Formats: sequence, structure tokens, C-alpha cells
Amino acid sequence: MILYPAIDLRDGNCVRLLRGDYAQETIYGDSPVEQALAFVESGADWIHMVDLDAALTGKPTNRSAIQAVCAEVGVPVQVGGGIRSYEAAEALFNMGVARVVIGTAALENPELVRSVAGDYPVAVGLDARGGEVATHGWTEGSGRTVADLAAEYADAGVVALVVTEISRDGTLEGPDTDGLTRLLQETEIPIIASGGVGSVDDLAELAAIESQGRRFAGVIVGKAIYEGALTVEAALATIHGATKSET
Repeated sequence: MILYPAIDLRDGNCVRLLRGDYAQETIYGDSPVEQALAFVESGADWIHMVDLDAALTGKPTNRSAIQAVCAEVGVPVQVGGGIRSYEAAEALFNMGVARVVIGTAALENPELVRSVAGDYPVAVGLDARGGEVATHGWTEGSGRTVADLAAEYADAGVVALVVTEISRDGTLEGPDTDGLTRLLQETEIPIIASGGVGSVDDLAELAAIESQGRRFAGVIVGKAIYEGALTVEAALATIHGATKSET
């Protein structure tokens, strides 16, 4: 299981939202590059970034910050938020992004996902409240379930599903292990879990879950690191320790 420390961007700052609410924003820093480098120096093998402004409006507000991070860190960078055209995805890859996460467009324009996935590494972002996938920066319901969308993209060539339970995101109350485990049983696409991780115990629980010989491919952690509930070093040690103990 890969650890993806998260950098959520709004107006160029490193922020976290509570349960996806743009009105409940906490700013943790004004230098995404410094934050990314700190993650890498602590041992992170990937960086996860989200352009929250673009997720809401579709306009690539924070591309300069994303490009600066890609230029400075020596690890792959995964980026989501507002990617609603082939050109938007290609622009990110051209600036050094290793993988894009397509969310809203995965519901509104499935052929876009398939088109981009034919040329580049693509993950589908499934952000849900109680199983219903939300769109446009988590502000609108879709009427579709996580399982439905996972099935729709089974043959699309996507490299992962990034699955977030919005009601837990930013709460540090623990991930939706029941929902994530059900999805692990329902799809063969690698799953990156997101939302709610607040301790090393949460990470150990996720790392130990197995279904039909499969485990979660990764976990995204943000607020727990920023709030000091855990460190990147402790998170990595826990994940690796849990994996070794099961082998």
C-alpha cells in the first residue's frame, strides 16, 4: 500500500476542508513546494495534489503551483481537480504530472476518461456521501453509486480508483472501512483509499484488509499529518509493518 501525502490547493495555499465544505477551510501553509519537499524528505514516494479551485469551477487556478512541485520533487505527483477535457489532462502531463485523477468528468463524459486513459495514466476519482458519488467539488449529488461507476470503468484502462467518503474527509474519525472493503470485493481495479485517516491505527487497519487476495493499492493522508496526529515516517513504518506481518 502506497502512502500519498496530500496537498490541497486553494488560491495557491495548502489547505484542508472539513467534509468537503469550502466554507470550512484551514490554511496550513503558503508554499506547496516546501510542503512537498518536506513530505519527500520524510520518505514519501508519491505526492497527491488537488486543485480545489478547479474542482469547483473547472478553471485551472493552481497550475503554476503544481508545475513548481513537479519541477522540484524527485517523486511522481498525482493530481486531481477540475480535469474536464483532454487538453486539461495533457497540460498537466506536459508539466511533469505522473497521473491525473478525473472525477466530475468521469460521470459527465465517460469517453473523455477512456480517451485520456488510452494515452496517459488515469485514475477515476469517486467522492461519495453515503455511497452516492458527488461532483463539482463535492457540491452536487449525481444519483450514481460508487459501485456503479467502478463497474462502468472496469474495461476503461484506468490504473486506479481514488475513493473518498466525504462525510469523513478532514474529520480524523477513521476511514469508511466497511464501504471500502465492499468495493474491494466488487472491482478488480486498484483502490486508493481517502478520507478520515486520523491515526497509525487507521492505517494499520487499512493495510491489513484483504479480499480475494487483494489489498488497497494506496491511502491518501492529509489533515492527520498537518495536525500532527501522525508523521509521514510513522505512517510509512505502520503500512510496511502491517504488510510484512501479513506475509
